[in-house]
Amino acid sequence: MSLKKEYETVRKRTEAICAPLKTEDYVIQPIGDVSPPKWHLGHTTWFFETFILLPNAKGYTEFDPQYNFVFNSYYESVGARVIRTDRGNLSRPAVEDIMRYRKHVDEAMFVFLEQEMTPALQQLFTLGLNHEEQHQELLYTDIKYILGHNPLFPAYDTHRKQHQEIPAVNNHDASWLNMKAGIYEIGFAGDGFCFDNELGRHKVYLPDYAISTALVTNTEYLSFIQAGGYQDFRYWHAEGWDWVKNNQIAKPMYWYNIDGQWMHYTWQGLQPLMPDAPVAHISYYEAAAYAAWKGLRLPTEFEWEAAAPQLSWGLRWEWTESAYLPYPGFTKAPGAIGEYNGKFMISQMVLRGGSEVTPPNHSRITYRNFFHPALRWQFTGIRLAR
Repeated sequence: MSLKKEYETVRKRTEAICAPLKTEDYVIQPIGDVSPPKWHLGHTTWFFETFILLPNAKGYTEFDPQYNFVFNSYYESVGARVIRTDRGNLSRPAVEDIMRYRKHVDEAMFVFLEQEMTPALQQLFTLGLNHEEQHQELLYTDIKYILGHNPLFPAYDTHRKQHQEIPAVNNHDASWLNMKAGIYEIGFAGDGFCFDNELGRHKVYLPDYAISTALVTNTEYLSFIQAGGYQDFRYWHAEGWDWVKNNQIAKPMYWYNIDGQWMHYTWQGLQPLMPDAPVAHISYYEAAAYAAWKGLRLPTEFEWEAAAPQLSWGLRWEWTESAYLPYPGFTKAPGAIGEYNGKFMISQMVLRGGSEVTPPNHSRITYRNFFHPALRWQFTGIRLAR
């Protein structure tokens, strides 16, 4: 596929995700972790303008110099920016302005991509595509949070069948994959793209362990709720128990018990809970508590990666027992690109796998996702180990 076609495919997919939205949906920011959809549209465009066009495209005219302040996310080296929690306070630029911005940058990128790029510039371009694909997944999860916390529970897309969102898990055939003790290679190897936090392939020793071949389902997690799991401190980390009490947590995000029937919010609106679907929107605290209740544990990220070639994965981002830390020999790239992953290697847990809203070709066994342990607006789930 040509570079122009790759670029066009990724950019069109972002806009297609937003196509079912009403104009008002583009500007909502219910919580600090959720960004308004229009901000994602602008930020992903800003990346190409800031890092590719402005330094490299002769004669390129910046769309609006003020957009650097609005759409810079966390790059300290690129200048001041709107505080993340204030993104929803910006009625301007309007959605139509941002769409013009995308068109302006896209047209310039199509011209720019006709010329031959240096290997370094092509690497930056590929990072930009993967960066936008990351935001495509964030768009889905942020849109679900926006609509799923509207008291009307509006559907995102009535034409999207429910099974497309939540594939069932056949846990009747679930078993344990036994892994032998030994030395395993961890980290990315090959010529394709990866993020810098996957680099530094290294050996780890793993004792004998077993990992479940299936994810925990809604029915299985419901048993934890009905057994009083949210009321028993014995299963929780101290910080997790504080989180439960302070936030009155008693069920996964988007679950509702209405007149004795369990419902959950889906792309089609509020629907009866699907018993065999893998449980989703679970925090690390909940995942660890459920594992403790079962007398089991979560796998480490190294155990997960070693076993992944023999597992079916990709329905949920799976919490691991590993803190998000650098691999041996990790180094930050110079400049703004060096801010991409390294500075977040603190107070977060690693997730592995992917989800049904992960873009095509954006999943791999070595991919390291990471979030703070209390967060659960992503499609996060549970796989057990022992």
